Amino acid sequence: MQTTERRPFPHRRGLIIVTTLAIAYVGSHFFRASNVTIGLELMRDLAIGPGALGALTGAFFFGFAAMQIPCGLLFDHFGPRRTVASMLILATTGAAIFTVAPTWPLLLTGRVLMGAGFGVMLIGSMVVIARWFPPDRFSTLTAMVLSIGLLGNLVATTPLAWASQAIGWRAAFGAVVVFIALATIAVWLVVRDAPRGHPFLARTPESPRHMLQGLVEVLRNPRLKPILAMNFCNYACTFTVQGLWGGPFLREVYGLTAIEAGNVLLAAVIAYQLGIIAFGPLDRLLDTRKWIAIGGTLVTISMLAALALASHPPVWVPVGAILGIGFFGAASTMVMTHGRGIFPDRLIGRGVATINTSVMLGVACMQTLSGIVVGAFEPLADGARSETAYRALFAVLTVVLIVAIAIYSRSQDIKPTDEMRAARHA
Repeated sequence: MQTTERRPFPHRRGLIIVTTLAIAYVGSHFFRASNVTIGLELMRDLAIGPGALGALTGAFFFGFAAMQIPCGLLFDHFGPRRTVASMLILATTGAAIFTVAPTWPLLLTGRVLMGAGFGVMLIGSMVVIARWFPPDRFSTLTAMVLSIGLLGNLVATTPLAWASQAIGWRAAFGAVVVFIALATIAVWLVVRDAPRGHPFLARTPESPRHMLQGLVEVLRNPRLKPILAMNFCNYACTFTVQGLWGGPFLREVYGLTAIEAGNVLLAAVIAYQLGIIAFGPLDRLLDTRKWIAIGGTLVTISMLAALALASHPPVWVPVGAILGIGFFGAASTMVMTHGRGIFPDRLIGRGVATINTSVMLGVACMQTLSGIVVGAFEPLADGARSETAYRALFAVLTVVLIVAIAIYSRSQDIKPTDEMRAARHA
């Protein structure tokens, strides 16, 4: 009688650990996305323009990107528990500085520290998933982490707009600072680096020289460059709409109130969560990662192009496009899963960190560039940015994504079936 091979059931303790990290990840998403809701208030309160707002928003991601490779080394040497808990203390400090800062330079400092501290969250979760679960569960569990983390984006939309009007944005941020501090304690108490018997626990820690040699090995991987190019551009373009200019665009061009724009952004975050849930298991169903990422990105390009080409269409058009970008932008997570598959376990921390560096550096650069593009156009008499300024921004995002797909199309696909076959023969 033929028997069906049974896959090992995911370790219950591993699920608790991954969920704890995902809950802490909520704080990262809240702070990275909050400027899309309070951006106009920040410009008014601090008397700054679009360029300064773009730089302030991008500062989070520059700090985030700067810590990726160092944290990858720390993950492979010390493990996720000590690394994540330590860096969350830095994130909490940065969030506190941002909350009480009276000037733009101090706000900038707080954003950089937050970005650096939160920069470990996604990589730490991925390292834990890679060590606690079989390879074909990586994409689904990464999607779960992202979906839970996106609750922070949800809070940064309508709830933040409401709280800002009721008690002020600083008081609202203070509550989130307390949440992050509690999450840091939970990470230290709950997270463990690997299950009993895993090779990581019996390893001989690498010397600094060997750690750097491993990093060089990652950077020399011939399959890395197309993935880096796609990761640099993909999330950066969608987040520029979802996390910075989508709200001001709806408020300044279509006259929506802060609450109304927040509702649209809230729906876009929900759409992104649904997209993550939908795209997460597709690699196992379709046995591909590369073409799922390309397909979702092509739809995103079409919606950005519509926003760039259409002159003052009915409000449902930009609202629908923002929601669509939210859903199909989730395809960018498949590029990260694709990238994880090109590295062996001993280099997983450095490999994923290198890939995530390109993601966050891309966001940082695009946030800064977007402020320059929008700020290049003269404001209207009431100080608002014109529709032309926003259409120019959407056109730039469209071109950037087209170039990214052209480069990424040359990459070699990493299929889940190939990974499982290799794992059985290891």
